[in-house]
Amino acid sequence: MDKEIEIQAAVFRRLLKHLDGRKDVQNIELMILAGFCRNCFSKWTVSEAEKLGVEVDIDTARQQIYGMPYSEWKEKHQLPATDEQMEKFNSLNKK
Repeated sequence: MDKEIEIQAAVFRRLLKHLDGRKDVQNIELMILAGFCRNCFSKWTVSEAEKLGVEVDIDTARQQIYGMPYSEWKEKHQLPATDEQMEKFNSLNKK
């Protein structure tokens, strides 16, 4: 079981590294295509930590996921969602 957890942790770190190398992929695009984004990982981190009795605030979780403060990442990499993206996102959430 210990090795399984180590493998899962390594895979997650690899996924974060992959996403870090694809800053061109916007969170809205991830949400439309996959139903989750980098912010979801941050929220899941807080939630799972809480289940284990560990307090992790959302800003700390976001820094772990984004590799920098979220405000900095947004300023450097996040583009405004287009009307088309928002329409698609909203239509998926109505289902």
